[in-house]
Amino acid sequence: MNKVRITAVRQTEYPDLMAQYENPIEHTCDVRLGQQWTSVNGLRPEGLCPSAWASMREFVEALARGEGNFFDGWMQNPMSAMISCNDGFRPVSFYIEVVK
Repeated sequence: MNKVRITAVRQTEYPDLMAQYENPIEHTCDVRLGQQWTSVNGLRPEGLCPSAWASMREFVEALARGEGNFFDGWMQNPMSAMISCNDGFRPVSFYIEVVK
């Protein structure tokens, strides 16, 4: 099984959607840009948001098994993927890649 590195590379916010649909909340996402985790044996790394994991799990598991080239050449590095978490108000984009 391969190790897979997960890196937070971008976070956006949609204040208009937040104002229109979201209930006010005090605490949101803890992910920091540049933060990294390593998945071993396709498992969720400690400290990675469970909701973000739900968005990327299948890709991480596939990369850990040595699969790649998703969607016939989508990524420059065929052993990687760019996945965003499922937070519609402040999504974080994660670059996931096989590491040796």
